[in-house]
Amino acid sequence: MLVAAAVCPCPPLLVPEVAAGAAPELDAARTACLDALGLLAAARPDLLVVVGPVDADGLAPYPQGATGSFQGFGVGVSASLGERGDADPDHPLPPSLAVGAWLLGRAGWADAPVEGLGVGERLATERCVSAGRRLAARADRVALLVMGDGSACRTLKAPGYLDGRAAGFDAAATRALGAADLATLSALDESLAYELKAAGRAPWQVLTGAAEGAGLGGQLLYEDAPYGVGYTVAVWS
Repeated sequence: MLVAAAVCPCPPLLVPEVAAGAAPELDAARTACLDALGLLAAARPDLLVVVGPVDADGLAPYPQGATGSFQGFGVGVSASLGERGDADPDHPLPPSLAVGAWLLGRAGWADAPVEGLGVGERLATERCVSAGRRLAARADRVALLVMGDGSACRTLKAPGYLDGRAAGFDAAATRALGAADLATLSALDESLAYELKAAGRAPWQVLTGAAEGAGLGGQLLYEDAPYGVGYTVAVWS
């Protein structure tokens, strides 16, 4: 059963070495993410699953010890899901899960076994919700670290350029994440989310499936749109 969840954005810029001179611009977001992880630890889960978007179809599981690197961003930083094990070098963590693993390392996570699940950005809502239900059934006390950004179309300089629909999409999603509103999150439009480059849609809908019947409440810790991308940090407990 799901006992707690943290929702965090997943830009590699959260890693200070990647952001370099711009690192202070995301200090508030990093602090909120670490606060959210502290609340996850307080829930004393038996299993933590890091869920994040991947640029592929379907679902991609990653075992404890799986490792990801930020070498593609020009820095020699890597992170793993829990203690490093016999990680498959041909199956590295995708960027979203690597950022989640980095956050866990930064927080000194040692409270429960950690696994990962990559979720295709275009995965249908029904499959996302079903995957969440299966995750919640994995252990008596399951926690999720849900990585995902809102739209990338909030300003002219945003990665997806300015789209007038982006602010409303992000506002609705942020309200729902802060209130643990399963109905609103489940109803997010798959096509619109993809057009707005909102990579968090599928992971958020995995969360809704996991949270069914858990009776969790939500708390919003952070919301902003630096670089024209919607970032939200929330906790459910």
